[in-house]
Parts: sequence; C-alpha cells; structure tokens
Amino acid sequence: MKEKLILIGGGGHCKSCIEVIESTGKYDIVGILDTPEKVGEMILDYKIIGTDADIIKFIEKGITNYFVTVGQIKTATLKKKLFENIEHHEGVSPVIISSSAIVSKRTNINVGTIIMHGAKVNADAVVGKNCIINTMANIEHDVIIGDHVHISTGAVVNGEVKIGDEVMVGSSVVIRNGVSICDNVVIGAGSVVVKDITEQGMYIGNPLKNIQK
Repeated sequence: MKEKLILIGGGGHCKSCIEVIESTGKYDIVGILDTPEKVGEMILDYKIIGTDADIIKFIEKGITNYFVTVGQIKTATLKKKLFENIEHHEGVSPVIISSSAIVSKRTNINVGTIIMHGAKVNADAVVGKNCIINTMANIEHDVIIGDHVHISTGAVVNGEVKIGDEVMVGSSVVIRNGVSICDNVVIGAGSVVVKDITEQGMYIGNPLKNIQK
C-alpha cells in the first residue's frame, strides 16, 4: 500500500517534484498546501487543499508524511522555514529518489531531500536535510553537502568537496575536487569554482567573483 503524502508549495518546482514522486511508486499524493488565495487550484493532477498552517489538522487525521516542494534560487529562507514547520509538528519528511537517479548504496541522504531525474550521487557522499539534487546533477565520491542546499540542473560537484548550509549551486556549475564552500553562498549558473569560498555572498563567472562586494 502506498503511503499518503502532502506537498508544501505549489509553484513550478512542485511540478518537477510531482513527476519524481510519481516515478517512485511509493506515495499517494493527497494534495498540496500553499497560500490561502491558491486553495482550490490544481497543480498538474493535484488540488491545493490548504495552507502550511493546516499541517496540524492533517496530522490529527493521521497523515504524517509531508514534503517541501518550494524551489530555492537566491535564498533558502522559505524552504527552511517550511521544513522546520514540519519538524515542529513532528511530521515526517521522507527522502525522495527518482527511479532514474543513480545513487550509491554507500551514501547518506538525509530527510526531506529529493534526488531528481538523472542525478548521480556516488560512494560515501553525504547530503544534508531538505536539499534538492536537481535533474542531471553529479555528486561525486566523498562529497559532504550541508542542510537546505540546492545543487541545480547539470551541476558537477567533484570528489571530496564540502558545501555548507543554505547554499545554491546554479545550473552547469563545476566545482573542482577538494574545494570547501562556506554557508550562505549563491553560485551563478555556468560558474567554475577552483578555490575555497570562505565568505558568504553571490559568486559568478570564471574566474569566480563575489558580486556582492
């Protein structure tokens, strides 16, 4: 029997998450929680049935599984807040792995994280809570990724890289092996990271520059 699951956040990223969740064959999506003005709208085949304030109501009805389907571009603030709301109400946020992803049995993937279509996570990698490993991203061996991190489409994170909390790695970014990246960093699409990033900010280019200075 499939487990019941409620999604939180009904934007474009939610559509991608629905496709991944359906591919697993493990969950019956009951509906989506979003803002009050969107209640009753449909996202693909699923209705927006309430707001995130309704989590406690659905938990009392026996639905314990919740998953944040809000995207993460410049900041993880909203995604983190919604995830912490699930934890506060003692809900469960499962690990979601696409049927087309390749994930080593020797990885450690933490709760609330989604591994999307075509992504690869190799041996002894660790991925934190509430992360997005997006379509076709490649996470190599011995990588350590913190909480509330988005590794975007087609990004390459090479071996033994360490990424802090609340980091956004843009599409097609390449991070050289052994590099460390501190918390609260945004790396723009197509950038190449060959040195440690020790100061929070928004980085872009090759060579990489902090454009918030």
